[in-house]
Amino acid sequence: QVQLVESGGGLVQAGGSLRVSCAASGRTFSNNAMGWFRQAPGKEREFVAAISWSGDNTRYANSVKGRFTISRDNAWNTVYLQMNSLKPEDTAVYYCAADVTRRAPVSIFKGDYWGQGTQVTVSS
Repeated sequence: QVQLVESGGGLVQAGGSLRVSCAASGRTFSNNAMGWFRQAPGKEREFVAAISWSGDNTRYANSVKGRFTISRDNAWNTVYLQMNSLKPEDTAVYYCAADVTRRAPVSIFKGDYWGQGTQVTVSS
């Protein structure tokens, strides 16, 4: 059974940093793009960042570009999201996702497998 388990969420003050992690189990995703989405209260789920299977290519939402960094460790089947200069509008549940298509480009990343989400709250 494939599972994506997020961790590292929490409460942080505006301007602070947080790193969330996503550990996959049940299959390897070393040949699949992975990424993050988020959903704030009363809003639709939105794309945050994606990383290619090799880690060589990344894509970010304009709202987080320059502040967030996505990375992965294929040896540990894990993807990370380092979040710096956090703003109250970054408050959301952050979901990890992985594509099922082998070596698909990040430009079409959409997420086929999903984690249960981790709450990130940024206080002003």
